[in-house]
Amino acid sequence: MSDSDERLLDRPIWSALTTSHKHLAEGGPRALRYPADMTPFADMVDMSAASFAALGDLLGPSQVAALFTPEPVDVPAGFKVVLSETGEQMIGSPADSPLRDAEIVTLGKADVSAMMALTTLTKPGPFAARTHELGTFLGIRAGGELVAMTGERMKPGKFVEMTAVCVHPDYRGRGYAQALLAAVARNIEARGEISFLHVFSHNTSAIALYQRQGMRIRRRLHVTVLMKQE
Repeated sequence: MSDSDERLLDRPIWSALTTSHKHLAEGGPRALRYPADMTPFADMVDMSAASFAALGDLLGPSQVAALFTPEPVDVPAGFKVVLSETGEQMIGSPADSPLRDAEIVTLGKADVSAMMALTTLTKPGPFAARTHELGTFLGIRAGGELVAMTGERMKPGKFVEMTAVCVHPDYRGRGYAQALLAAVARNIEARGEISFLHVFSHNTSAIALYQRQGMRIRRRLHVTVLMKQE
């Protein structure tokens, strides 16, 4: 299977942790996870009892594992389901969307507190102290405050997931999300890679926005967040 084979996206977390993000992987042949202070994403080589046991060994008290899988997860005894949803996996190159009244800047370590404050407010998905280390994050500031951002997360082979698409409620409707998505996608394409993203199936407004920008739904995935029973 080549790095540009779309089948890598059927199990994006496992694919990322065994290809481009292999150096970040924690675990062994049956279960892998990202460092907890980066993202709760994890996956298993299969859904056997032995693989679930290996996953459990990776989880500390109160830690969760978030799985993206092509089929529903039959969670065995010993685990508690925190969330079970479906999400749409979308792929493509968002159309350029220039801004007239704002500047896009690159975010880094010094911006972590502001990034975490914005994601806490807008809830685009998990964002931790080291999430920004997974790829380039871009943002827009207004009045010295970070009001919008988007960045890169999982990297299965030559595919790069765009993530943390969020805009402060007071600054919505100005095209910030579209402009940031396009800018992140241009960075990805400049490296010869392919952009994709995930969005919960019930978030129809975001799906419509991404489709208007030229992205397409590739497939539906099951999002399962679980933790060990105490």
